[in-house]
Amino acid sequence: MIVEQNVPLQTCNSFGIVAKAHTLVRICTQDDALAVQKELQAQGLGHCVLGGGSNIVLTGDVKARVLKVEIKGRQLLQDTAKAWIVEAGAGENWHDFVTWTLAQGWPGLENLALIPGSVGASPVQNIGAYGLELQDRFESLDAIDLSTGKLFTLNAAQCAFAYRDSIFKHRSSGENGLGLAGRALILRVRFNLPKPWRPVLGYLELERKIAETGIAQPHAQQIYDWVCAIRRTKLPDPAVLGNAGSFFKNPTVTPEQCADIIARDPNVVHYPMPDGNIKLAAGWLIDVCGWRGKTVGNAAVYEKQALVLVNRGGATGGEVVTLAKAIQTSVYERFGILLEPEPVVI
Repeated sequence: MIVEQNVPLQTCNSFGIVAKAHTLVRICTQDDALAVQKELQAQGLGHCVLGGGSNIVLTGDVKARVLKVEIKGRQLLQDTAKAWIVEAGAGENWHDFVTWTLAQGWPGLENLALIPGSVGASPVQNIGAYGLELQDRFESLDAIDLSTGKLFTLNAAQCAFAYRDSIFKHRSSGENGLGLAGRALILRVRFNLPKPWRPVLGYLELERKIAETGIAQPHAQQIYDWVCAIRRTKLPDPAVLGNAGSFFKNPTVTPEQCADIIARDPNVVHYPMPDGNIKLAAGWLIDVCGWRGKTVGNAAVYEKQALVLVNRGGATGGEVVTLAKAIQTSVYERFGILLEPEPVVI
């Protein structure tokens, strides 16, 4: 394990916000994680787990010990008649991992291409895009409980996956309460890539690609290419324009609530859900409230996609949070819906 003092975090968060970690610990192995846990427990130190930094907003220097997970490694564990079981270290770059699985001839993650962040962060957020969520391909993961030092393994049911949610985003309500936020440090994640492979094409923008190209039965690499192309037209490259991708979750409402909104705004973008509720497009709600291109200091709403907040250069975390709260207020006043941010504010 590598311990550093007063480490700049600007390159460690995709918003590119200037901040420092008073102490940063680079965790490269399971043994590093065990050693860090013992130190935290012995000294009663606070901590903050940092993966790819693509889902955080830093509002100042971080006094708690920053645990930067850099555990590498990727391998095929099993090749059965039903699936490829593939494992990756929590510190692996997510998009690079997706690209690698396709190059090995193991399709199944192509709809999740170009999502920023690390493999270890993917189950925390239950990342999803273009008709697929991580839980659809999840097998299990290994983690360490930072409060006890115990290693444990969770399957999909135990992770309590929901829309952009998991057990890792909730704090325990008691000794036996559910919730692993602030406790679990993910070490490795395993994925179940089913055989035979079947494309996931039910998303509107993929259907448009089929219509445009005339390719009715795309292979996995074609879907990967389409997804990358679509994301690049909608989302700015964090290396060029700091951002955390989609800033707000798409809200869900009852059919009655949706009918009420449609009566006032017939063009509202909405999608029926399997449970009978309706998912609304948060980007559309923000856009019709007039926020596209608006700024607060150096934080702004991206001109090409209102769901994305960006750092135009020198934005502070406070400016990003102020802009986000103003958007929430505007959408709530017009539609009665309180948008929920995806990134964690630190």
